[in-house]
This record gives sequence, C-alpha cells and structure tokens, in this order.
Amino acid sequence: MDTGTPDPGSATYAGSATRLLDTAAPDLGSALGGQFGVAHAWTVGLCALFVLVTLAITIRARRTTKGAVDFYAGGRGFSSTQNGLALTGDYLSAASFLGIAGMIALQGYDGFLYSIGFLVAWLLVLPMAQLMRNTGRFTMADLPAFRMRRMRVRLACTVSTVTVCVFYLVAQMVGAGALVSVLLGLHDGGTFLGLSAGQARTGAIVLVGVLMIVYVMYGGMKAATWLQIIKAVVLLSATGLLTVMVLALYAFDPRALLSGAAEASGHGQAFLEPGLRLGVEVPGEAAQTFFNKMDLISLGLALVLGTVALPHILIRFYTVTDGRAARSSVNRTIVMVGAFYLMTLALGFGAAAIVGSERIMSLDPSGNSAVPMLAEELGRLTAGPVGAAVLLALISAVALATILAVIASLTLASSSSIAHDLFGHILMWGRPRESQEVSVARFSACVIGAISIALAVQAQAQNVAFLVGLAFAIAAAANLPVIVLTMFWRRFNTKGVEWGIYGGLSTTLLLMLFSPVMSGKTDPVTGENLSMLPAWIDIQFFPMENPALVAVPVGFACAVIGSLLSPERNSARFTELRVRSLTGWGADRD
Repeated sequence: MDTGTPDPGSATYAGSATRLLDTAAPDLGSALGGQFGVAHAWTVGLCALFVLVTLAITIRARRTTKGAVDFYAGGRGFSSTQNGLALTGDYLSAASFLGIAGMIALQGYDGFLYSIGFLVAWLLVLPMAQLMRNTGRFTMADLPAFRMRRMRVRLACTVSTVTVCVFYLVAQMVGAGALVSVLLGLHDGGTFLGLSAGQARTGAIVLVGVLMIVYVMYGGMKAATWLQIIKAVVLLSATGLLTVMVLALYAFDPRALLSGAAEASGHGQAFLEPGLRLGVEVPGEAAQTFFNKMDLISLGLALVLGTVALPHILIRFYTVTDGRAARSSVNRTIVMVGAFYLMTLALGFGAAAIVGSERIMSLDPSGNSAVPMLAEELGRLTAGPVGAAVLLALISAVALATILAVIASLTLASSSSIAHDLFGHILMWGRPRESQEVSVARFSACVIGAISIALAVQAQAQNVAFLVGLAFAIAAAANLPVIVLTMFWRRFNTKGVEWGIYGGLSTTLLLMLFSPVMSGKTDPVTGENLSMLPAWIDIQFFPMENPALVAVPVGFACAVIGSLLSPERNSARFTELRVRSLTGWGADRD
C-alpha cells in the first residue's frame, strides 16, 4: 500500500529531504554572507581562545627547549601515539578540511579523487618511515649527506626544502584569508572595523603569518608538535560531529545522501561519476581529451609520491625515540587519516545536498566555504539560529586552528634546513655552536614567514587544494629521487643529488610556468580568464595543469644520469647506511 512516504533509500526520498531542508532554511547564509553579528563574535572568540591556549603552550615549550635536539626534534621524547596524532595534524591541512570538501561539493566524484590520492600516499610512507628515522637526524639533507659529505648536497636539499615549504605555506595562508573573509561576513560588500573583504583577507594572511613566526621562534618542534596534537583531536572530533549530523538527516542511508547531492548539484547522475572536472572528454577534440586524462594521472602521481618527500612530514620522524616508533606512528596516522577522508565524503556531498552548489559558489567560487556553510545550516536545522551561530563558530575556529598548525610545521621545516644545513654545515663548516644554529633557525622563520605572506597576498584567488597539489609535484620530482636513490642505489653520488634536485625542481617550475594554471585558460562558456596571469598574457604550451607525470621521471633520470657521469663512489659508506637504516645502529650520531 502506498503510504505517501518515500523509501528512505530512493532518489525521491533524497529529493524530498533536500526540498524540506530548503524550505526550513530560507535565510541560509545570513551569518556567513551578512554583516558582523553574533555568529561572527562567537567565531572570533573561539579563535582567540585557541590562539591564547597555543601561545601558552609555546611559552611552556620555550622553557624546556635548551639545544638543537629540542628545537629541531622536540627532544625525541614523543611517543608513537603522540607522533601519530601530530603527523595526522600535519597532513590534514586546510586543503583537506576546506578545499577537498569544497571540491566534492562542487565537482562530486572528481573532488573525491583528491582524497584517494592523499590517503593512498601513506602506503608508500609506511615502509620508508623507519629507514628515514634511522638514517637522518634533523633535516632531509641528513639522508644523502650521510653518504656524500659535500656542502653541495646540503645546499641542493636546502633549496628544494624551502621551495616546497613556501608553496605549501602559500596555499595554507590563502585558505586563511578566504576563511576569515567569510567568517567576518564581508563577502557581500560589508566592512569590519573599516576593512573591506580584500583588506580583511590581507590582514588575516599577515596575522596568521605573524603567529606562525611566533610559534616557531619561541617553541620550536615541541610547540609545533603539541599544536598539531591538539589540532588533530579537535579536527577529527568536529569532522565526526558534522558527519553524524549529515547522515542523521538522511536516516544514515548513504544512497539517499548521494541522490540528494546529485539532484541539488544540477548535474544529475554525472555528479557521481568521473569526468566533471578531471579527465573531461571533449567531443571532437581527441588531443584535449587525452591531455585531460593524463592530467588526472599526473595529479594522482603527485599526491601519492609527493607525501613521502614533504619536508615537514619527514622531520616529524625524528621526534620519536627510534625507527620502530616512527613506523608505529605512521600506522596510527593511516587509520586516522583514512577515517578523516571517508568523512570528507559526508561533508562534501552533504554540503552539495543541504546547502546547494549555487549557494556555495555565490559565496566562494572555489568552494572553500562549503564546510562552514554546511556547519551553519546543520546548526540551524538542529537548534535554530543559536545552533547555527555556535556550530559555525566551532567549525570556523577548527579551520583556522588547522591552518595555523600546518603553517607552523612548514615554517619549522624550512627554517631548520636553512639553519642546520646552510648555516651549520656550509657557512660554519659543520662546527657551529648549538646556540648559534638555533638563533639562525629562529631568524630564518621570520624571513620565510615574510616571503610567504607576500606571495600569499598575490595568490588569493586560487583553490587551496589545487595549490597544494603543485607543492606535492615539486616534492615528488625534486626530493623523492634523492631519498629513494640514497637508500637503495650504491652508485648514487654527489652529482646525482644535484642533478636530481635541480633537474626535478626546475622542470616542475618551468612546466608550471607554461601550463594553463599560469596563462591561456578561459571558461568555454563565459570566456572568463581562469589563469593566474592577466588575460592578455598567454605563454601556455604545456597542456596539463599538474606537471608531475613529466617532472617526476625527469627528476629520476637526471639523478641517474648525473651519478653515471661522475666517478665518485663510496661503497663502504653505502653499506654503513644500509646497516644503520635497517637496525638503527648509531642513529643519533651525525
């Protein structure tokens, strides 16, 4: 008998649920898109509370940071569980919380491909964690420098580390600016303390940059690690809360949620299938279709191979007592990161179904505001305007905490490389006083922070997840060949390190410069310029947006060719490295 109630698993039910939500939320976006109000005050208050707590932790960490081991590696006193949480915090950046959920909300299945790439990458990190912990000491350069005690090796590693960190930093700070603009209700032309939306974004980027400098300068790795632990717990808890609330609206039936998202997206079933953004088939243009699909493969390659070579991930292995603890911490990270990315499905598709793609794009075309909008709507449906204000404030504070924590680790990784490798081993010939080296690291944090602030202000229009993908491509092409060949190829030498890093790095940057990301990309319908450079500049000839598919093989080829062209060999040192990497013998010696 037909009762008039649709089946909870049917598309009809999903559509009914979506319409019900639309009816129940006529004022959606009033807090996010309107003038400064109660919700914004709550958000600012929670963010201020988080900053005060983390500053207190930083001051405490400063008191127990005595030397280089404390500053660079947190005294190597963290447990595998603590380090697993810190690794999770390091890895789950604004790109994951805001960018990926936003891409799923706007592009459906294709947005989820980012999540798959980020998660699968940890399967490669797992076997490398113990080897890298046993071999290195403070930075990535310690790995090849164990075999090749040449200043040129450390210089090349410093250049690559700083470049990757700056790209990643810019992505995080762009996310901070976009988020603050929304939180203060400036999107619709409002003002806050006399600041427009653009001025508020710039102010947020500067404020976040100053905070990250303070965290690193005064707290070093100890402060950064506790910052990541707190952030990981809060982020996973908040994401879990939103996931349960989204699923509850659809009677915990994922099929109903997906159907509702597909209907509200305006793309229908195509929203749940590949090809909406990545690997798009262009009728009548076989070459463009081919390059679109290659671009998809290139992105996946960058995400999978780049993770193990990210400097701020690598240095976290040095904060535990030994290689076994490093491997255990990665196991715990895989579980937590996997759970998080599964929850981004609920957040992304939930935002598409409950908020709607048009509303999300009206507030932020890149989709970075999808999760805050979802939180506000869920709060409104659950507890009215008060619930909307509280949940929006909570999620927004978590997002800002996420950004702050990640940029602190990135700044620490780059400043450590400058101080330990460039200053300590090159300028001071490996004989600096610890106090000198730590002072240089603190000063370097100021310089890196200033450069990142300036670059982030110029790149505010880009999707943060996309910028992170480019950082991963650089890490995969420049750092990964050196790490892998150092560990496993006896013939590898100094020239191989230089050629691998400079070859992979320059190839990636050049391909990016001549890609559609920089110029020549326009909207096929509106003709709007979608590239970073002005429309009148068109220097594009590389057809893909992510260069990893070409740059990574070039990086490995340069490293191999450079090694074969040099007569340098040190088999005894390679044998010692193999023993040390597998057993941990002498791991704390330089």
